[in-house]
Amino acid sequence: PAGIKGVVVGGLVAALMSSLASLFNSSATLFTVDFYKKYRPQATEEHLVKVGRMATATVVLLGVVWIPVMRFVANVLYEYLQIVQSLIAPAIAAVFLLGVFSKRVTPAAGYWGLVVGFIIGMLRLVLTIFRNSLPEGTLLARLAAINWLHFCVLLFLFTIALIVVISLFTKPKPDHQLTGLTFASSTPEQRAATRASWNHWDVIHTAVILSVVVWFYVRFW
Repeated sequence: PAGIKGVVVGGLVAALMSSLASLFNSSATLFTVDFYKKYRPQATEEHLVKVGRMATATVVLLGVVWIPVMRFVANVLYEYLQIVQSLIAPAIAAVFLLGVFSKRVTPAAGYWGLVVGFIIGMLRLVLTIFRNSLPEGTLLARLAAINWLHFCVLLFLFTIALIVVISLFTKPKPDHQLTGLTFASSTPEQRAATRASWNHWDVIHTAVILSVVVWFYVRFW
């Protein structure tokens, strides 16, 4: 129907603006607090605010410079967002899930899982941008030609395998330092509080969302 497309586009733009605002704020905070303040501990709050504003402006300028490159990744904005997410999210999801459900995963394994997963994702992004210039039949050309949904799953599984292997050769944290941080090390009180925080409607909604995700994978396989 007439007007529905505009409503959808308006909702997408509003969500995108909200995400960008959060991104700019988070980027400025991370740079100012975790990097700049660490090397300039004597800096005043007023000075840190100015540095944060400059960091925000820098991120915005980098985003503007990146806009012409986006067309080499995808022709549709929504598809571009999903492709970029498929390069970043798998490593984060793998580290998070293993860290929550396993006490054996070590900090070193989580760190290298994030680093290697990010490097592979960025390599895939570069190959996607220059995919038309790659010689046909080469390994790099085949890697660039993999569907982004398939690549997302492969990167997720690879990161899990990497974390498991590194965890086997590195020392885990003592159990007393993991109390309450993983599912296996949670106390009975914490498990009871978690169980009381959801009901059957949450289960139904989760099942519906998972079904939609599975349908997308099957539909675009």
